[in-house]
Amino acid sequence: MTAFLALVRKDILLYLHDRRALVLNLVLPVVLAAFFGYLIGGTGGAKASRVDIALVMQDSSDAIGRKIAAGLKADPSLRVTEMTLAQAEPLVRKGDQKVAVVIPAGFGDAAGAALFGAGEKPQVGLLYDPSQQIAMAMVKGILTQHVMQTVSGEMMSGQKGVEFTEQSIRQLDQHGTRADAPLREFLGSLQEYQAHQQKAPGSGGQREGMTVPFTTSERAMTSESQAAGYNSYAHSFAGMAVQFLLFMGIDMGVSVLQARRTGIWSRLLAAPVTQNVVILSRAASCALIALVLMTIIFGVAVAVFGVRISNLPGFIGIAFCFALLTASFGLLIAAFGKTPEAARGISIFATLIMVMLSGAWMPSFLFPEWMQSVTLVIPTRWAVDGLDAMTWRGLGMDAAWMAMAVQLAFAAAFMLLALWRFNRDRR
Repeated sequence: MTAFLALVRKDILLYLHDRRALVLNLVLPVVLAAFFGYLIGGTGGAKASRVDIALVMQDSSDAIGRKIAAGLKADPSLRVTEMTLAQAEPLVRKGDQKVAVVIPAGFGDAAGAALFGAGEKPQVGLLYDPSQQIAMAMVKGILTQHVMQTVSGEMMSGQKGVEFTEQSIRQLDQHGTRADAPLREFLGSLQEYQAHQQKAPGSGGQREGMTVPFTTSERAMTSESQAAGYNSYAHSFAGMAVQFLLFMGIDMGVSVLQARRTGIWSRLLAAPVTQNVVILSRAASCALIALVLMTIIFGVAVAVFGVRISNLPGFIGIAFCFALLTASFGLLIAAFGKTPEAARGISIFATLIMVMLSGAWMPSFLFPEWMQSVTLVIPTRWAVDGLDAMTWRGLGMDAAWMAMAVQLAFAAAFMLLALWRFNRDRR
């Protein structure tokens, strides 16, 4: 045991004297996690950025079109810039404007007639940046709301609606058939309503049109311990910690390969200790360093970025299991790697794939459905999901046990494979 602890102490001291390793495994994850956390929402208290859109009015005399434009400009979700079509097209093409809304000439009259099925529906042009599909869908929904409210308000009580109703009644009286009697009766009732609205005190001859017949009450679903709301820094710190601790495991594995190349490994094995003791001591030192790094990284997240650890025992358990996974991953690289250079390149590629599939860079719910199922066999997916569960989701130990079990199973498998290969190569 004395030799084992001495070897562990030696590895830790060597790591602490390697400034490059400290920067790579401690500073970079904190910086990148802060950057990604800020990009995807921060602490949740910041106002959402507005969508930049161009507005093209092809008929400035259209009263309904002007009211729709005013509604879009007043919408808090949009930043509207009015311009010509010739100006809007290149700006959308370059990405300077996400969407351009083109309201055609005669839109008000055509939309009013189409509201009651008496004419062809006019087309509003939507020019959009192909990379901004979500923004385009958002603008389309907002536009639908403002068009429906403005057109229905004008048709029900505005001057355009009065003129349209009178014109339609005259046409039905002159050319209508018996089948048009219900429509004639409806328009007559509408004409009476319009007259009443025009005379109503304080109406100004104009009332608001149809609006969305409901409101929403948004509530972020987290545990009671996370009532303060979602903090995206929790997820970004989980992802970056997982990524850079695995990089630290790669460095440990590559250092073993370098020791074997230079003969240091053989001199260690010449000491009065078994090879398994040397291997397990290297794993223990790597796991201890990984656990300390995870603690420091999340300590920064808690102290600086307001991340809350809702289940401390579960968090410690998952961090400990991932530290063991990191150590066993490093030993696997050392056991199967041929040269330090080749092992580093292949293992970095494999690590980036695992981190990408874990949802550390992009939330896993954005993956295709089949990929979401496949990634359940990736240990990093369980690590990131487990850390999320112990922080911003605020879940209990039932969510921690499975994440811990999966990581321990992979760690055990990696460790057994590494020991088998080391012992076979020594024969």
